[in-house]
Amino acid sequence: MEVEMLNNKNIKLRIAWIVPNVFMYLFFLGFGTFVLINAVGLREINRLGILVFMLLLVLLVALLGSYRIWSWIKQGKM
Repeated sequence: MEVEMLNNKNIKLRIAWIVPNVFMYLFFLGFGTFVLINAVGLREINRLGILVFMLLLVLLVALLGSYRIWSWIKQGKM
């Protein structure tokens, strides 16, 4: 009985961490699409480099979040 409660708690904790991480990947895809569609205009106003840098930062945050979740699951914290 106690094991079931622990697993139920772990599932809720996993969902609480995984859902925002999935949204970060969706944000990366949407933001990347925006940058690709508007690349010519962004280059004209010298903002393409800044937005590509921000896009890479969003990807880095999503990847580090995934790694953190994966390592916590492997360690048994989640």
